Amino acid sequence: MLELHITAPDDARWEHHVLEDEVVIGRSTRAGLTISDRSLSRLHARLFRSGESWFVEDLGSRNGTFIDQVRTEGETRIHLGQTVALGGSKVKLMGGRRLDNGQDLMDGHTVFRSADALLESGPMLSDRTDTDEAAEAEQSPAVDRLRLLIDVHKALGRSVDLQELLDIILDSVFDYLKPEDGAIFLVSEGGYTRVAGRSVQGEPDSLASSSLIKEVVEGRQAALVLDVRDDERFNQAQSMIMSGLRSILAAPLLDGNRALGLIVLGSTRGARAFDEDDMELLVSMASVAAMRISNVRLAEEAAERRVMEKEVALGRRIQMALLPDHLPDPDGWEIHAGNLPSRGVSGDIYKVFERDDGETLVILVADVSGKGIAAALLTASLEALSAGPLEEGVPLDDCCRRVSQLLYERTPPEKFATAFIAEVELSSGRIRYVNAGHNPGLVLRVGGEAEWLGSCGVPLGLLPEAEYTVGEFEMSPRDVLMVYTDGLTEASNPDGEEFEEVRLKGSALTSRLKPLKEMARHIEEELDRFTAGEPYADDRTLVLLRRCAGVAGCGGEE
Repeated sequence: MLELHITAPDDARWEHHVLEDEVVIGRSTRAGLTISDRSLSRLHARLFRSGESWFVEDLGSRNGTFIDQVRTEGETRIHLGQTVALGGSKVKLMGGRRLDNGQDLMDGHTVFRSADALLESGPMLSDRTDTDEAAEAEQSPAVDRLRLLIDVHKALGRSVDLQELLDIILDSVFDYLKPEDGAIFLVSEGGYTRVAGRSVQGEPDSLASSSLIKEVVEGRQAALVLDVRDDERFNQAQSMIMSGLRSILAAPLLDGNRALGLIVLGSTRGARAFDEDDMELLVSMASVAAMRISNVRLAEEAAERRVMEKEVALGRRIQMALLPDHLPDPDGWEIHAGNLPSRGVSGDIYKVFERDDGETLVILVADVSGKGIAAALLTASLEALSAGPLEEGVPLDDCCRRVSQLLYERTPPEKFATAFIAEVELSSGRIRYVNAGHNPGLVLRVGGEAEWLGSCGVPLGLLPEAEYTVGEFEMSPRDVLMVYTDGLTEASNPDGEEFEEVRLKGSALTSRLKPLKEMARHIEEELDRFTAGEPYADDRTLVLLRRCAGVAGCGGEE
């Protein structure tokens, strides 16, 4: 088995276990390893084993596959510990580990009981905290437990954050059950995370085996290990045995149909330090604790959503401030540009301005990685870094090389930007351009032909050093140049199918003779029909440029 450590562009990290001899990596759900990274191709690269070695093969991706910053060609051998860079994502190969397929052994030294059944048979805790009736009732263990649970309910009722709540839960458990060690595990994406712990002899490394945790949480069972030394689950837990641990008591944190995790306690006082009454009490306390943990989590998630909404609004303001409030109007040319926001902030930017005393028109369309305020700030940085060289007329390939290097030095490795930059010689219609890992531009000829303007280099800021080539073509009268961001091509319908470049090309050709504003409206209407009400996940930016057949020819269809 091969273990992959993945880092996505938004800095999300997780592990993926390769159980077969091959896995395809890409952003499509058809890939064996799907990464949400717009700079990845749908099926970007293949990782496979041949003999005792692993190899990586780029599958014709747009932005390439790199091992230690060197672009791969063909099937390239890769060693454990090396990192594969694909777009804005990184995949590090780690050594395999055997999966824990050990069977739980149940014998007379460990007792399991259904936590749901214990809760149904035990004293119920109502919302009422008045104990007058309990004080008048006959004293019994059940009444004592009810009073204790009311006290715990009060202790946990204060407004606190999650970590403080976990500490209060352990305080209550230690007060009433007197263990030497205690820990709380919560369910996480990677399995179970130890989020709180306490020990009278210093915090222990662990109190439970993976099989015991799984039995308690997934089986919704309370566990009472009467003697660790007689339970085969802990034969390999030498550190636990050496610490003198003898008895273990565990209960799941149940919140309705969900199991949030578990509380586990340990004692060194000797075998059978806990009994089944303690088990019933811990199950009841865990139920109260689970309710409070769930409530605190909901409150924290609501607070995070409010912060995120403010961040998105701020990011949108930053982003919109960078867009031009008017467009040039050179004789003999028609220009249209616009940005339609999605619900979030993607970091799209476009600029259209004249240079060289009105002889040259410069067009920039860029899309930075990520979303939110970080994307908006990266957009601002890209705009600032490119403004000087573009306004001064630095050659486009040199401009992209400089901006890419500066962006790489000033941002984290997973941050980058795709860009399409064009310089239009207004008198002749000659256009020079660089496509830095961006969606291909499209030239629509008046006769119905269409030409794609593909990549001339990697995205800006992706590598410490990058070289770019300059493409060149000429626009004839009534030809149209279309530059856009992937918010158009990756718009999805309810079935998850994307609009893609082929549909965009067809829509553009159909409307190529219309005035550019009407042409843009036609494309947007086609998108709306295709998405059928599905929310747009990304901004849509579109810049259209037409060379007119004389000033009178700029009105569109004749």
